[in-house]
Amino acid sequence: MMKRTFKMSAVALVLGASAVLSAPAALAQTSPVVCPGYEKGKTTLVGERTGKKVQKAFEFYNEDQVNEALNVLYEIDASDDFDKAYVKRFIGNLLAAQEGQGGKALGYLVESVEPKVLNDLEHSQTLKLLGDLSMQEEKYTDAIKWYNAWMDFTCKEDADVYTRLAQAYYESKQLAKMVEPADKAIALYEEPNKNPYVLKLTSYYERKMYPETVAVAEDLVRTFPQEKTWWSRLGFFYILVEDYNKGLSTLELAYMQGYLEKESEIKTLAQLYQSNGMPYKAAKLLEKHMKGGLLKNDADMLANIANAYHQAKNFKTAANLYAQAAAKSSDPEHYRKQGTLLLVAEDYKGAIKALENALERGADNPEKIHFTLMEANFYAGNFRSAYKHVQEAKKDRSLRRNAAAWEPYIKEKAKNRGINI
Repeated sequence: MMKRTFKMSAVALVLGASAVLSAPAALAQTSPVVCPGYEKGKTTLVGERTGKKVQKAFEFYNEDQVNEALNVLYEIDASDDFDKAYVKRFIGNLLAAQEGQGGKALGYLVESVEPKVLNDLEHSQTLKLLGDLSMQEEKYTDAIKWYNAWMDFTCKEDADVYTRLAQAYYESKQLAKMVEPADKAIALYEEPNKNPYVLKLTSYYERKMYPETVAVAEDLVRTFPQEKTWWSRLGFFYILVEDYNKGLSTLELAYMQGYLEKESEIKTLAQLYQSNGMPYKAAKLLEKHMKGGLLKNDADMLANIANAYHQAKNFKTAANLYAQAAAKSSDPEHYRKQGTLLLVAEDYKGAIKALENALERGADNPEKIHFTLMEANFYAGNFRSAYKHVQEAKKDRSLRRNAAAWEPYIKEKAKNRGINI
Protein backbone atom coordinates (compact mmCIF):
# COMPACT_ATOMS: atom_id res chain seq x y z
CA MET A 1 0.00 0.00 0.00
CA MET A 2 2.80 2.41 0.84
CA LYS A 3 4.48 1.90 -2.53
CA ARG A 4 1.26 2.51 -4.37
CA THR A 5 0.79 5.77 -2.48
CA PHE A 6 4.24 6.90 -3.50
CA LYS A 7 3.59 6.00 -7.13
CA MET A 8 0.38 8.00 -7.15
CA SER A 9 2.30 10.95 -5.71
CA ALA A 10 4.69 10.71 -8.63
CA VAL A 11 1.76 10.74 -11.05
CA ALA A 12 0.39 13.86 -9.43
CA LEU A 13 3.80 15.44 -9.69
CA VAL A 14 4.33 14.75 -13.37
CA LEU A 15 0.79 15.78 -14.26
CA GLY A 16 1.79 19.19 -13.06
CA ALA A 17 4.83 19.12 -15.32
CA SER A 18 2.84 18.05 -18.36
CA ALA A 19 0.40 20.88 -17.78
CA VAL A 20 3.31 23.30 -18.03
CA LEU A 21 4.59 21.83 -21.23
CA SER A 22 1.31 21.38 -23.06
CA ALA A 23 -2.14 22.89 -22.86
CA PRO A 24 -3.22 24.43 -19.54
CA ALA A 25 -5.45 21.47 -18.67
CA ALA A 26 -6.31 22.26 -15.07
CA LEU A 27 -7.59 19.64 -12.67
CA ALA A 28 -10.08 20.85 -10.09
CA GLN A 29 -8.59 20.24 -6.66
CA THR A 30 -9.49 21.18 -3.16
CA SER A 31 -7.36 23.87 -1.61
CA PRO A 32 -4.06 22.50 -0.26
CA VAL A 33 -4.23 24.92 2.68
CA VAL A 34 -7.27 25.78 4.78
CA CYS A 35 -5.69 28.08 7.35
CA PRO A 36 -7.75 31.17 8.29
CA GLY A 37 -6.99 34.06 5.96
CA TYR A 38 -5.17 31.85 3.46
CA GLU A 39 -5.04 33.20 -0.07
CA LYS A 40 -3.76 31.05 -2.87
CA GLY A 41 -0.63 32.50 -4.36
CA LYS A 42 0.54 32.51 -7.96
CA THR A 43 1.48 29.06 -9.27
CA THR A 44 5.17 28.76 -10.10
CA LEU A 45 6.11 26.75 -13.20
CA VAL A 46 9.38 25.04 -14.09
CA GLY A 47 11.53 26.80 -16.67
CA GLU A 48 11.44 25.76 -20.31
CA ARG A 49 14.84 24.04 -20.34
CA THR A 50 14.12 22.06 -17.17
CA GLY A 51 10.56 21.39 -18.31
CA LYS A 52 11.68 19.61 -21.48
CA LYS A 53 13.81 17.20 -19.51
CA VAL A 54 11.07 16.65 -16.97
CA GLN A 55 8.71 15.87 -19.85
CA LYS A 56 11.19 13.31 -21.17
CA ALA A 57 11.47 11.73 -17.72
CA PHE A 58 7.70 11.59 -17.53
CA GLU A 59 7.53 9.76 -20.84
CA PHE A 60 9.97 7.13 -19.55
CA TYR A 61 7.94 6.85 -16.35
CA ASN A 62 4.75 6.32 -18.36
CA GLU A 63 6.44 3.36 -20.04
CA ASP A 64 7.44 1.94 -16.62
CA GLN A 65 11.06 2.76 -17.34
CA VAL A 66 11.70 4.29 -13.93
CA ASN A 67 15.50 3.95 -13.97
CA GLU A 68 15.67 5.72 -17.34
CA ALA A 69 13.42 8.47 -15.96
CA LEU A 70 15.70 8.86 -12.96
CA ASN A 71 18.81 9.06 -15.13
CA VAL A 72 17.27 11.95 -17.07
CA LEU A 73 16.38 13.75 -13.84
CA TYR A 74 19.82 13.20 -12.31
CA GLU A 75 21.36 14.99 -15.32
CA ILE A 76 19.30 18.15 -14.83
CA ASP A 77 21.48 21.00 -13.60
CA ALA A 78 18.87 23.61 -12.76
CA SER A 79 19.89 27.08 -11.61
CA ASP A 80 16.46 28.28 -10.46
CA ASP A 81 15.56 27.42 -6.83
CA PHE A 82 12.06 26.29 -7.74
CA ASP A 83 13.33 24.10 -10.59
CA LYS A 84 15.88 22.50 -8.24
CA ALA A 85 13.26 21.76 -5.62
CA TYR A 86 10.80 20.49 -8.23
CA VAL A 87 13.29 18.06 -9.75
CA LYS A 88 14.41 16.79 -6.34
CA ARG A 89 10.81 16.19 -5.42
CA PHE A 90 10.25 14.24 -8.64
CA ILE A 91 13.36 12.13 -7.98
CA GLY A 92 12.30 11.53 -4.36
CA ASN A 93 8.84 10.39 -5.43
CA LEU A 94 10.24 7.92 -7.95
CA LEU A 95 12.82 6.56 -5.51
CA ALA A 96 10.19 6.18 -2.81
CA ALA A 97 8.34 3.71 -5.04
CA GLN A 98 11.43 1.51 -5.41
CA GLU A 99 12.38 -1.29 -3.05
CA GLY A 100 15.22 -0.36 -0.71
CA GLN A 101 15.48 3.26 -1.87
CA GLY A 102 13.55 4.84 1.00
CA GLY A 103 16.56 6.38 2.70
CA LYS A 104 17.81 7.92 -0.54
CA ALA A 105 14.32 9.18 -1.36
CA LEU A 106 14.11 10.92 2.01
CA GLY A 107 17.26 12.89 1.26
CA TYR A 108 15.88 14.27 -2.01
CA LEU A 109 12.46 15.02 -0.55
CA VAL A 110 13.86 16.86 2.45
CA GLU A 111 16.01 18.99 0.12
CA SER A 112 12.93 19.75 -1.97
CA VAL A 113 10.87 21.17 0.91
CA GLU A 114 13.54 22.92 2.97
CA PRO A 115 13.77 26.02 0.69
CA LYS A 116 9.95 26.37 0.88
CA VAL A 117 9.74 27.34 -2.78
CA LEU A 118 7.39 24.63 -4.04
CA ASN A 119 3.79 25.46 -4.82
CA ASP A 120 1.49 24.95 -1.85
CA LEU A 121 -0.03 21.72 -3.17
CA GLU A 122 3.40 20.23 -3.95
CA HIS A 123 4.78 21.38 -0.61
CA SER A 124 1.89 19.91 1.39
CA GLN A 125 1.98 16.60 -0.49
CA THR A 126 5.71 16.29 0.07
CA LEU A 127 5.44 16.99 3.80
CA LYS A 128 2.90 14.18 4.15
CA LEU A 129 4.99 11.88 1.98
CA LEU A 130 8.01 12.57 4.18
CA GLY A 131 5.95 11.48 7.19
CA ASP A 132 4.83 8.26 5.48
CA LEU A 133 8.30 7.45 4.19
CA SER A 134 9.87 8.14 7.59
CA MET A 135 7.42 5.65 9.09
CA GLN A 136 8.39 3.08 6.47
CA GLU A 137 12.08 3.63 7.21
CA GLU A 138 11.40 3.39 10.98
CA LYS A 139 12.48 6.98 11.56
CA TYR A 140 9.60 7.61 13.91
CA THR A 141 10.76 10.87 15.47
CA ASP A 142 11.21 12.30 11.96
CA ALA A 143 7.74 11.05 11.02
CA ILE A 144 6.25 12.96 13.95
CA LYS A 145 8.07 16.11 12.83
CA TRP A 146 6.86 15.86 9.23
CA TYR A 147 3.24 15.03 10.08
CA ASN A 148 3.11 17.98 12.46
CA ALA A 149 4.73 20.16 9.79
CA TRP A 150 2.03 19.09 7.33
CA MET A 151 -0.74 19.96 9.79
CA ASP A 152 0.88 23.30 10.69
CA PHE A 153 1.24 24.21 7.01
CA THR A 154 -2.19 23.10 5.80
CA CYS A 155 -4.29 23.52 8.97
CA LYS A 156 -5.97 20.28 7.84
CA GLU A 157 -7.04 17.36 9.97
CA ASP A 158 -6.79 13.89 8.47
CA ALA A 159 -7.82 10.69 10.22
CA ASP A 160 -5.10 8.61 8.59
CA VAL A 161 -2.41 11.13 9.51
CA TYR A 162 -3.57 11.22 13.11
CA THR A 163 -3.53 7.41 13.22
CA ARG A 164 0.01 7.29 11.83
CA LEU A 165 1.05 10.01 14.26
CA ALA A 166 -0.25 7.94 17.18
CA GLN A 167 1.64 4.92 15.79
CA ALA A 168 4.83 7.00 15.52
CA TYR A 169 4.46 8.11 19.14
CA TYR A 170 4.10 4.47 20.14
CA GLU A 171 7.16 3.38 18.20
CA SER A 172 9.19 6.20 19.73
CA LYS A 173 8.02 5.22 23.26
CA GLN A 174 6.03 8.43 23.78
CA LEU A 175 3.02 6.54 25.07
CA ALA A 176 1.21 9.43 26.75
CA LYS A 177 1.17 11.42 23.49
CA MET A 178 -0.67 8.67 21.61
CA VAL A 179 -4.11 9.35 23.04
CA GLU A 180 -4.80 12.80 21.59
CA PRO A 181 -4.13 11.93 17.91
CA ALA A 182 -5.92 8.61 18.36
CA ASP A 183 -9.00 10.41 19.68
CA LYS A 184 -8.91 12.86 16.79
CA ALA A 185 -8.65 10.02 14.29
CA ILE A 186 -11.61 8.23 15.89
CA ALA A 187 -13.70 11.41 15.60
CA LEU A 188 -12.70 12.07 11.98
CA TYR A 189 -13.20 8.65 10.38
CA GLU A 190 -16.53 8.53 8.56
CA GLU A 191 -16.51 4.74 8.77
CA PRO A 192 -15.20 3.43 12.12
CA ASN A 193 -11.59 2.30 11.96
CA LYS A 194 -10.30 0.06 14.74
CA ASN A 195 -6.64 1.09 14.44
CA PRO A 196 -6.82 4.32 16.47
CA TYR A 197 -8.87 2.53 19.13
CA VAL A 198 -6.19 -0.15 19.39
CA LEU A 199 -3.44 2.46 19.63
CA LYS A 200 -5.31 4.30 22.36
CA LEU A 201 -5.90 1.06 24.25
CA THR A 202 -2.22 0.15 23.91
CA SER A 203 -1.17 3.52 25.34
CA TYR A 204 -3.28 3.00 28.45
CA TYR A 205 -2.48 -0.70 28.87
CA GLU A 206 1.27 -0.30 28.62
CA ARG A 207 1.11 2.53 31.17
CA LYS A 208 -0.89 0.23 33.47
CA MET A 209 -3.91 2.55 33.33
CA TYR A 210 -6.30 -0.37 33.46
CA PRO A 211 -9.68 1.36 34.07
CA GLU A 212 -8.99 3.53 31.00
CA THR A 213 -7.98 0.38 29.11
CA VAL A 214 -11.33 -1.19 29.98
CA ALA A 215 -13.21 1.88 28.73
CA VAL A 216 -11.49 1.71 25.32
CA ALA A 217 -12.08 -2.04 25.10
CA GLU A 218 -15.79 -1.41 25.79
CA ASP A 219 -15.81 1.11 22.93
CA LEU A 220 -14.18 -1.47 20.65
CA VAL A 221 -16.83 -4.08 21.44
CA ARG A 222 -19.66 -1.57 20.96
CA THR A 223 -18.24 -0.22 17.70
CA PHE A 224 -17.01 -3.52 16.23
CA PRO A 225 -19.32 -6.17 17.75
CA GLN A 226 -18.45 -8.62 14.98
CA GLU A 227 -14.75 -8.60 15.95
CA LYS A 228 -14.63 -11.64 18.24
CA THR A 229 -11.12 -10.87 19.54
CA TRP A 230 -12.28 -7.82 21.47
CA TRP A 231 -14.98 -9.70 23.35
CA SER A 232 -12.48 -12.02 24.98
CA ARG A 233 -9.98 -9.23 25.60
CA LEU A 234 -12.63 -7.11 27.26
CA GLY A 235 -13.43 -10.06 29.51
CA PHE A 236 -9.76 -10.37 30.47
CA PHE A 237 -9.49 -6.62 31.09
CA TYR A 238 -12.48 -6.81 33.46
CA ILE A 239 -10.63 -9.53 35.36
CA LEU A 240 -7.57 -7.29 35.44
CA VAL A 241 -9.56 -4.62 37.32
CA GLU A 242 -11.19 -7.35 39.46
CA ASP A 243 -14.67 -6.80 38.05
CA TYR A 244 -15.36 -10.50 37.91
CA ASN A 245 -19.11 -10.22 37.34
CA LYS A 246 -18.63 -8.21 34.16
CA GLY A 247 -15.76 -10.47 33.17
CA LEU A 248 -18.03 -13.48 33.49
CA SER A 249 -20.99 -11.95 31.66
CA THR A 250 -18.76 -10.71 28.82
CA LEU A 251 -16.95 -14.01 28.31
CA GLU A 252 -20.18 -15.99 28.66
CA LEU A 253 -21.85 -13.84 26.00
CA ALA A 254 -18.78 -14.23 23.78
CA TYR A 255 -18.93 -18.00 24.28
CA MET A 256 -22.61 -18.13 23.35
CA GLN A 257 -21.76 -16.35 20.08
CA GLY A 258 -18.96 -18.83 19.33
CA TYR A 259 -16.20 -16.26 19.84
CA LEU A 260 -14.11 -18.19 22.39
CA GLU A 261 -11.84 -20.54 20.50
CA LYS A 262 -8.66 -20.67 22.57
CA GLU A 263 -7.78 -23.02 25.40
CA SER A 264 -6.96 -20.08 27.70
CA GLU A 265 -10.35 -18.48 27.05
CA ILE A 266 -12.31 -21.61 27.95
CA LYS A 267 -10.23 -22.14 31.08
CA THR A 268 -10.76 -18.54 32.16
CA LEU A 269 -14.52 -18.78 31.68
CA ALA A 270 -14.53 -21.99 33.74
CA GLN A 271 -12.54 -20.30 36.52
CA LEU A 272 -15.04 -17.43 36.55
CA TYR A 273 -17.93 -19.89 36.80
CA GLN A 274 -16.26 -21.50 39.82
CA SER A 275 -15.36 -18.22 41.53
CA ASN A 276 -18.93 -16.98 41.00
CA GLY A 277 -20.53 -20.03 42.60
CA MET A 278 -21.30 -22.04 39.46
CA PRO A 279 -18.91 -25.00 39.69
CA TYR A 280 -21.23 -27.39 37.85
CA LYS A 281 -21.23 -25.13 34.76
CA ALA A 282 -17.45 -24.96 35.01
CA ALA A 283 -17.19 -28.74 35.13
CA LYS A 284 -19.50 -29.27 32.16
CA LEU A 285 -17.70 -26.60 30.12
CA LEU A 286 -14.26 -28.11 30.73
CA GLU A 287 -15.53 -31.63 30.16
CA LYS A 288 -17.15 -30.66 26.86
CA HIS A 289 -14.03 -29.07 25.45
CA MET A 290 -11.75 -31.80 26.76
CA LYS A 291 -13.86 -34.37 24.91
CA GLY A 292 -13.91 -32.06 21.86
CA GLY A 293 -10.12 -31.91 21.81
CA LEU A 294 -9.56 -28.21 22.55
CA LEU A 295 -8.39 -29.02 26.08
CA LYS A 296 -5.85 -31.72 26.78
CA ASN A 297 -7.12 -34.99 28.18
CA ASP A 298 -4.37 -35.25 30.78
CA ALA A 299 -4.14 -35.72 34.52
CA ASP A 300 -4.16 -32.01 35.30
CA MET A 301 -7.29 -31.32 33.27
CA LEU A 302 -9.09 -34.36 34.71
CA ALA A 303 -8.20 -33.16 38.21
CA ASN A 304 -9.48 -29.66 37.40
CA ILE A 305 -12.80 -31.04 36.23
CA ALA A 306 -12.94 -33.31 39.28
CA ASN A 307 -12.38 -30.31 41.54
CA ALA A 308 -15.29 -28.47 39.89
CA TYR A 309 -17.60 -31.45 40.33
CA HIS A 310 -16.41 -31.70 43.95
CA GLN A 311 -17.40 -28.07 44.55
CA ALA A 312 -20.76 -28.87 42.94
CA LYS A 313 -21.14 -31.77 45.43
CA ASN A 314 -21.17 -34.38 42.67
CA PHE A 315 -18.90 -36.55 44.79
CA LYS A 316 -19.04 -39.82 42.84
CA THR A 317 -18.42 -38.09 39.50
CA ALA A 318 -15.53 -36.15 41.02
CA ALA A 319 -14.06 -39.31 42.53
CA ASN A 320 -14.28 -41.09 39.19
CA LEU A 321 -12.41 -38.25 37.48
CA TYR A 322 -9.72 -38.25 40.15
CA ALA A 323 -9.38 -41.99 39.52
CA GLN A 324 -8.83 -41.28 35.81
CA ALA A 325 -6.29 -38.60 36.69
CA ALA A 326 -4.50 -40.99 39.01
CA ALA A 327 -4.35 -43.65 36.30
CA LYS A 328 -2.49 -41.18 34.09
CA SER A 329 -0.26 -39.62 36.76
CA SER A 330 0.16 -42.16 39.59
CA ASP A 331 0.08 -39.05 41.77
CA PRO A 332 -0.76 -40.10 45.37
CA GLU A 333 -2.66 -36.84 45.84
CA HIS A 334 -5.11 -37.84 43.13
CA TYR A 335 -5.67 -41.17 44.88
CA ARG A 336 -6.10 -39.38 48.22
CA LYS A 337 -8.75 -37.06 46.82
CA GLN A 338 -10.50 -39.99 45.15
CA GLY A 339 -10.58 -41.87 48.43
CA THR A 340 -11.80 -38.90 50.45
CA LEU A 341 -14.67 -38.29 48.03
CA LEU A 342 -15.66 -41.95 47.96
CA LEU A 343 -15.79 -41.86 51.77
CA VAL A 344 -18.21 -38.90 51.56
CA ALA A 345 -20.22 -40.82 48.94
CA GLU A 346 -20.31 -43.82 51.37
CA ASP A 347 -18.39 -46.09 49.00
CA TYR A 348 -16.19 -47.35 51.82
CA LYS A 349 -14.63 -50.25 49.94
CA GLY A 350 -13.64 -47.97 47.06
CA ALA A 351 -12.35 -45.34 49.48
CA ILE A 352 -10.12 -47.87 51.27
CA LYS A 353 -8.59 -49.04 48.01
CA ALA A 354 -7.89 -45.52 46.75
CA LEU A 355 -6.39 -44.37 50.07
CA GLU A 356 -4.16 -47.44 50.27
CA ASN A 357 -2.96 -46.62 46.74
CA ALA A 358 -2.09 -43.13 47.98
CA LEU A 359 -0.03 -44.54 50.87
CA GLU A 360 1.73 -47.05 48.62
CA ARG A 361 2.84 -44.23 46.33
CA GLY A 362 4.39 -42.17 49.11
CA ALA A 363 1.72 -39.58 49.82
CA ASP A 364 2.58 -36.56 51.92
CA ASN A 365 1.16 -36.43 55.47
CA PRO A 366 0.47 -40.18 55.67
CA GLU A 367 -0.99 -39.83 59.20
CA LYS A 368 -3.89 -37.83 57.76
CA ILE A 369 -4.54 -40.57 55.23
CA HIS A 370 -4.46 -43.12 58.06
CA PHE A 371 -7.11 -41.05 59.84
CA THR A 372 -9.35 -41.15 56.75
CA LEU A 373 -8.67 -44.88 56.37
CA MET A 374 -9.69 -45.31 60.00
CA GLU A 375 -13.06 -43.70 59.22
CA ALA A 376 -13.58 -45.72 56.01
CA ASN A 377 -12.76 -49.01 57.74
CA PHE A 378 -14.88 -48.15 60.75
CA TYR A 379 -17.98 -47.48 58.64
CA ALA A 380 -17.22 -50.61 56.60
CA GLY A 381 -17.19 -52.64 59.81
CA ASN A 382 -13.46 -53.39 59.62
CA PHE A 383 -12.79 -52.51 63.25
CA ARG A 384 -9.37 -54.16 63.53
CA SER A 385 -8.16 -52.23 60.50
CA ALA A 386 -9.77 -49.06 61.85
CA TYR A 387 -7.93 -49.52 65.16
CA LYS A 388 -4.63 -50.09 63.37
CA HIS A 389 -5.02 -46.89 61.35
CA VAL A 390 -6.03 -44.83 64.38
CA GLN A 391 -2.73 -45.76 66.01
CA GLU A 392 -0.89 -44.42 62.96
CA ALA A 393 -3.01 -41.27 62.92
CA LYS A 394 -2.09 -40.54 66.57
CA LYS A 395 1.53 -40.01 65.48
CA ASP A 396 0.50 -36.65 64.04
CA ARG A 397 0.32 -34.09 66.84
CA SER A 398 -2.46 -32.15 65.12
CA LEU A 399 -4.59 -35.32 64.84
CA ARG A 400 -3.74 -36.90 68.16
CA ARG A 401 -6.72 -35.61 70.15
CA ASN A 402 -9.31 -36.52 67.49
CA ALA A 403 -7.72 -39.93 66.91
CA ALA A 404 -7.64 -40.61 70.64
CA ALA A 405 -11.34 -39.76 70.84
CA TRP A 406 -12.10 -42.36 68.18
CA GLU A 407 -10.05 -45.12 69.84
CA PRO A 408 -12.50 -46.12 72.63
CA TYR A 409 -15.42 -45.76 70.25
CA ILE A 410 -13.80 -48.26 67.85
CA LYS A 411 -13.12 -50.68 70.73
CA GLU A 412 -16.71 -50.43 71.97
CA LYS A 413 -18.19 -51.08 68.51
CA ALA A 414 -15.84 -54.01 67.99
CA LYS A 415 -16.73 -55.46 71.39
CA ASN A 416 -20.42 -55.16 70.63
CA ARG A 417 -19.80 -57.20 67.50
CA GLY A 418 -17.78 -59.76 69.39
CA ILE A 419 -14.52 -58.71 67.76
CA ASN A 420 -11.41 -58.76 69.91
CA ILE A 421 -8.93 -55.97 69.13
